[in-house]
Amino acid sequence: MRAIAELPHKECKISIFSMNQKFIIKFEQGSLEQVYKITEMDVTDGVNGVFQILDEEFVQAIVARFATMRADFKKAYERHEY
Repeated sequence: MRAIAELPHKECKISIFSMNQKFIIKFEQGSLEQVYKITEMDVTDGVNGVFQILDEEFVQAIVARFATMRADFKKAYERHEY
């Protein structure tokens, strides 16, 4: 897997990788991460096409999902706290 880009964002880290003719888009926030894969053939204009997909509406949905993930994990942890 080869890192090809990193996009600055105030609420999460966004990294784009290339592997096996796929773009791998990874979002990280603290200990949580979300990963999306898309074949290179499905994107016109290479990595610039990926940048277009990552508009602010999509990134805000990712950030909201991180909040849900964190809350779900916290609830599960509290149910099984030792």
